[in-house]
Amino acid sequence: MNEDHDSAPIDKAKKEGVNHVLAIGSGKGGVGKSSVTALLAVALQRQGFKVGILDADITGPSIPKLLGVDGMPKAACSRLIPPVSPNLGIRVMSVNLLLDDPYKPVIWRGPLIANVIKQFWEDVMWDEINFLLVDLPPGTSDAPLTIMQLLPLDGFLAVTSPQSLSAMVVIKAVNMANMLSIPVLGAVENMSYAICPYCHQEWELFGSSHSEELEEHNIPILAKLPIDPSIAKLGDEGKLEAYDNAEVMQSLLAIATSK
Repeated sequence: MNEDHDSAPIDKAKKEGVNHVLAIGSGKGGVGKSSVTALLAVALQRQGFKVGILDADITGPSIPKLLGVDGMPKAACSRLIPPVSPNLGIRVMSVNLLLDDPYKPVIWRGPLIANVIKQFWEDVMWDEINFLLVDLPPGTSDAPLTIMQLLPLDGFLAVTSPQSLSAMVVIKAVNMANMLSIPVLGAVENMSYAICPYCHQEWELFGSSHSEELEEHNIPILAKLPIDPSIAKLGDEGKLEAYDNAEVMQSLLAIATSK
């Protein structure tokens, strides 16, 4: 944590017009972090809040695909105007929106990735928004470190899955946030269970939850989300704005608005 960072420093003061900045991360890939970020944005926007998503997962961006956002950002006064989602108008800034081919890999070293994240914060016209959600990349190295050191985060929300391995890695990410004095909201356990379409019983497809491991490290479980095939289907179609599980959306909304 004491290593010199390669990106130029920026003022960690609040950005004018951005009320709350929340980072969503896990330390581990494959737990549905981007889906949770997108669904949280949808829940907030439906409630009347103005929301933006800074997709900081530079090498594995998912947010534009999930929300059906495409088209290059527009330029105005040396700044960028982010595209918006087609139905709710969620502002999105992602490196995939800057590529001529969305399947082209981003093969950049840490300092360049850090500078792009810095530009997404400084040079994008987020305008007046209530919440800016930052979709963090996996891990606890350069890119997450850049965000936690440079952005005025109001909170860090961890995303985990029921397995003990996931809990262990998420605890690392939360400890990183604690070391950098970022308030930790708690954790969402994603893919916690599935509902049998015939008997309507809950199935623990990934085994019993290891949420007690998180709670032993003072990380409260704020919500447990089910495995829902409609999330995957709507995300693949770029229509996650249409997701309609009221219980899931209300649980996510409560996380952001109760802090």
